[in-house]
Amino acid sequence: MVMTTETEQFTLDEFMKNPPENMEWVDEKLVEKTGMTLRHSEIQANLVWYWRTYINQSEKGGKVYVEMPCRTQKQGRRPDVSYLTPELLERYRNEPTLPQSPPLVAEIASPTDVAEELFAKAQEYLDSSCQEVWLVFPEGRRILIVTENQTLAFQSGDTVSSQVVLEGFKITLDELLG
Repeated sequence: MVMTTETEQFTLDEFMKNPPENMEWVDEKLVEKTGMTLRHSEIQANLVWYWRTYINQSEKGGKVYVEMPCRTQKQGRRPDVSYLTPELLERYRNEPTLPQSPPLVAEIASPTDVAEELFAKAQEYLDSSCQEVWLVFPEGRRILIVTENQTLAFQSGDTVSSQVVLEGFKITLDELLG
């Protein structure tokens, strides 16, 4: 869940230059990311570990990040987990904020998140150079993978696989969610 905080005037350019920790820039104001649970953090850690292990073993290269600041076409965001290609790393490694969406993003729903807002955020990422968004719903034990052309649903017992970015990556939903 994202909650508005009382802040002084802050622009998207200022967010890009010096993104405040645990904050996003949404609808022309700073908002604090809240609502994370221990479960949320556990799934974040699992995604980082499995994606990182895959990119290392496949020699695909790149890096996996947690809460990395990025810019969409109109907002400053911090996806729960994201993957950057070697090319993006080479170009932007020393920047405080990625000036686009990462190619692969995962957003983990908190108990207070609204599904419509998560779908809107997924579309926002896709409209800003992202190729694949994983929407993880721990309570419902579901994962939706959204790309420009499709939305795939996975449930308990299914094997989840990257559709575009980490070609060949597969994991059972139950293993990922624990």
